[in-house]
This record gives sequence, structure tokens and C-alpha cells, in this order.
Amino acid sequence: MTGTHPLRAKRRRAALRTAAFMSPWLIGFSLFFAYPLLSTVYFSFTKYDGFRPPVFNGADNWTYVFTDYPLFWPAMWNTLWLVVVMVSCRVLFGLGVGLLITKIKTGAGLFRTLFYLPYLAPPVAATLAFVFLLNPGTGPVNVLLESAGLPAPGWFTDADWSKPALTALALWGVGDLMVIFMAALLDVPKEQYEAAELDGAWARLRHITLPNISPIILFAVVTGVIQAMQYYTQPLVAGKVSAGVIGGSGQQFEPGYPDKSTLTLPQIIYNAGFQRFDYGAACVVALVLFALSMAFTALLMRRRGGLIGAGD
Repeated sequence: MTGTHPLRAKRRRAALRTAAFMSPWLIGFSLFFAYPLLSTVYFSFTKYDGFRPPVFNGADNWTYVFTDYPLFWPAMWNTLWLVVVMVSCRVLFGLGVGLLITKIKTGAGLFRTLFYLPYLAPPVAATLAFVFLLNPGTGPVNVLLESAGLPAPGWFTDADWSKPALTALALWGVGDLMVIFMAALLDVPKEQYEAAELDGAWARLRHITLPNISPIILFAVVTGVIQAMQYYTQPLVAGKVSAGVIGGSGQQFEPGYPDKSTLTLPQIIYNAGFQRFDYGAACVVALVLFALSMAFTALLMRRRGGLIGAGD
């Protein structure tokens, strides 16, 4: 029994030493994640407008958001559409551009720069440029389509084409994924390609390239899903400019033009909290967004082998 107390003291000292080393992370986690999350959960069960003290109202905010808030379900559908379609297109396009540039023998640096530069454009400026380029009446894209005898869509003024237009904007700025995929592709062992020289391009892609870069594909998909869940600036700017609302801060604007097709969950968090002063409903939407992000990330991490098929 005499050795029990020194052993406990040693373990206690080791635990305190570990806690001391972890204290910066623990403080940051508590202040910037745990406390905001718990506060959001608390305010989601209260009636709170930011001016008067919150009053507990049970599940009224949850019932209102899921049954009576007219913007919630359109925003949910649009956000899920962007997660599935836009993220998939960005990953495939970024991988395709990376594969193409790694195969170019002359001028690879020039093409790499040209594809990366759009990613550096500020989101607001890039969205404004796309809105004017895709203007259904005077935009050069529709002028070229009409001159070629092709149908000219309404783009950001048409509810059926607004999300594809946002996807085109996201593909234009795919330089970040291109660089990541290029680094991964250049790291694939050349001996494996040489050993499979007679198998054909598709077999080499499926059995060598994709298995080797599968962690990078997973990283691109997970980060893309998180970014799509936080998609706010581009659809809001596109909707405002297309609707002709380009004034100053005094103007009120209901997001989602045209016909709620550019609504996203982050937009209605702002709409509920800072335009309608209903912080309880805004916290409910924020928690739904958080739960969706965690669910998508957990699903992708659990099914990560399915991202590339049975190549490995």
C-alpha cells in the first residue's frame, strides 16, 4: 500500500502537465466553439430580439422554422443542391484540370497561372462580373449563344438557371483544387505507371491514380461540403444585382431572387436574426446547418472508400 500514493501523485502530475500543454487549445475550444454552441442551443428555445432579455418559449422556434418560416425549406433544398451538384462538379473539374496540366509538356506554368488567377478574385467582384457577363439581355455570353443559334438562358434572372450559373462561377474559381490535385498527382510513383503501361489510360487512372490520391479527394470533398454549407456572399450578391437592388445599407432586401432559387441557409440565418430580429429562429437554423455539416462530414469519413470505387 505504501507505493499507491506515490503512483497516484505521479499520475496526477502527468495529468496536470498534459492539461497545461493542452490549455491553449482547451481555452480556444471553450471560448470559440463550446460556449457559442451552447449559447445557440439555449437561445433556440427562447424568444429573443437582441434588445430585451430572452424569454423561454419551449419548442416554439423549432415549430415556427419547420412549419411556418417561408424561406426555410427553399433554402434547405438549395443548400443540399449546391452540396451535391456544385461540390461534385468542382472536385471533378479540379481533378480534370490537374490531370491535364500535369500532362502538358510546354507552357504548363502559363496554364497553371491562368487557371489559378480566377481563384484570387474577390467573391463580390467575381460575382458582379459573372452577373454582367450572363446578363440575359446585354451579356456577351448570351450574345454569342444567340449568334450561334443556341438558346440563351435567363441565368441569374431565371429560377431554373440561377443555381447552374452559381455552379459555373464556382468552376471558374477552381484554382485552389487544381493546385492541390496537381501536387498529389505529381507525387504518384512513376514506377507504378510504368508497370501498368499496357493496361490503358482508364485502367491506370482507376487502379493507380485514384487510389494514390484518395486522401486528397476526401479532403477536397469534405472541405467543399463545408464551404457549400457556408455559401453566402455569391448567391446574395447575384440575387441583389439581378433584382436591381444595388443601393446602400438603408435598403431592405428579401434574399433569394429569383423566386427563392438562390436562398441558402446562411442567408436565412442573417434574414431571421438581423432583418426580422428573431434570434431564436436564427439559432434554430444555425443548429440545423451545424447538424447537416456534421452529418455530411461523418458520412464522407465513414464511406471514404466509396469516393474512388474499388480501385484499391
